[in-house]
Amino acid sequence: MKLSKKLVFNTIKIVVVLYCGIGIAIYYTQDKWLLHPVKIPADKVFKFSHSFQEINIPINKTDTMNLIRCMPMNDTVAKGAVIYFHGNAGNVETEEKYIAIFLAQHYEVWMPDYPGFGKSTGEISEKKLHEQAYQVKRMVNNYFPDEKIILYGKSFGAGIAANLATSSNVKKLVLEAPYYSIPDLFSSYLPIYPMQSMIHFKLPVGAYLDDVQCPVAIFDGTTEKAISRKDALRFEKHLKDQDQLIFLQNGKQNENRNSSLYQSSITTLLQ
Repeated sequence: MKLSKKLVFNTIKIVVVLYCGIGIAIYYTQDKWLLHPVKIPADKVFKFSHSFQEINIPINKTDTMNLIRCMPMNDTVAKGAVIYFHGNAGNVETEEKYIAIFLAQHYEVWMPDYPGFGKSTGEISEKKLHEQAYQVKRMVNNYFPDEKIILYGKSFGAGIAANLATSSNVKKLVLEAPYYSIPDLFSSYLPIYPMQSMIHFKLPVGAYLDDVQCPVAIFDGTTEKAISRKDALRFEKHLKDQDQLIFLQNGKQNENRNSSLYQSSITTLLQ
């Protein structure tokens, strides 16, 4: 039975309307899909399990960057600093429980909150993320030279850490559950849309790695849902001979730290 031209036309029209409608919705709500900040009142007093210093940096009339500087365990002398860029959710308070392994290896940990996260204020943008990351590193350089600094990027923070590593020869760049780029991440869910032109956050980790001179270590879990093993393997072509791509069996984001392979590997990297 042949379909009438009118029915075919109406069907195509419905498909086009749905496609355009969903595309428009993605474009205008993309930040809500990507970012899940948890704000903290400016007057709240942090209660961390480690010695720390809270730093507030006024950027302009509307923007303030809040960060914490955690000290090594047992008040030992720090042998370096880890600049830690957390993921797309929560804030420095929710992330603090994950940094003990660095403190135990006698590193300070400097962890900033992004605009709109925690106590940091202002509208978030890719440009601001990079500018504020550079500002944090300049502060850390007052205490440690580049060869004693490790840049650590977890998930969303991978793009920030990798970009920062392109302009300095730090000791190491460590990425946990990184994405290839933000548009690629969206494309893995909705490949029928031109995400490269739709998504305004780019953070192309793969491209950044081509310009990173320091040693790189990438941790990824084999059961990571948002970032598949296939995607992680795309990084291989960007890695140097001394770089490492480490797969954690049955590892998932926020659970990678429980892996014995992660713990032994990160301890070696922090030597």
